[in-house]
Amino acid sequence: MTGCSKAVSVCLVTDAANDSQNANNNHTSSPDKRARLSLSIISLNEAKNIERCIRSVPFADEIVVVDSGSTDGTADLARALGARVFIEEWRGFRAQKQRATDLCQNRWVLSLDADEALSPESAKELEALLASPDLEKNEGYTFPRLSWNLGRWIRHGGWYPDLQLRLYDRERASWQGGDKVHERVSAKSVKRLANPIFHYPFPDLAEQVSTNNRYSTLGAEELSARGKRFSILKLIFKPISKFLETYLIKRGFLDGLPGFIIAVGAAYSVFLKFAKLWETERLSSK
Repeated sequence: MTGCSKAVSVCLVTDAANDSQNANNNHTSSPDKRARLSLSIISLNEAKNIERCIRSVPFADEIVVVDSGSTDGTADLARALGARVFIEEWRGFRAQKQRATDLCQNRWVLSLDADEALSPESAKELEALLASPDLEKNEGYTFPRLSWNLGRWIRHGGWYPDLQLRLYDRERASWQGGDKVHERVSAKSVKRLANPIFHYPFPDLAEQVSTNNRYSTLGAEELSARGKRFSILKLIFKPISKFLETYLIKRGFLDGLPGFIIAVGAAYSVFLKFAKLWETERLSSK
């Protein structure tokens, strides 16, 4: 799952005297030079994850972290890893990620959530792509995303391949979608890469339940903002269909007991979303 209110964007900045030259050469690919890459991260209180994320891209020419007020030392850890940290107010997912992108100095941007990391295989694939003349043929590239949850890699239930557009030319692509949920990079020509990024969304089940609760609130707010009305039929049947989709149709049962727990959690999150929409309408009518 995509992270919560996570916002850190760190930039390792080139010498100002070379900025103009870099602007022209950032995407030059040749046998002895690859396109320059900016790593963009948003996060909040990600001290347990930020080092793994940054170290997974050792060839990044620039690291940008936009932090929305961490209190656990995330910003200091990022700085110690050579990142330049911007402490800024939370704007919402789409706007925050676009802000992080705008702060980058290179055209090609790799945007990772703080709880994500390149796998060793995807790092090699990306580094080779940056040195290839084929890089410029597309505006963006998607990675499959493999998540670790409840003690195992989750490969079913809709959790994989979970394609994520994470590498993009910031002059031809931009962040679109909602600020509460469903933010995405919009690009016209996109190619899928073979190797996955790793995702570590929840340290434990309690955090997963908390996240589902938080996202159900955001989902209800988005429905309300779009003028959607509460439906008792959706409250009853949407959670049931979500469980069947996750556990049976998308074969979550192949992930063992974790697959069952995930399916129940997904169904409950949908139930909460519509229950909170009902609550919002009920309170607003008083």
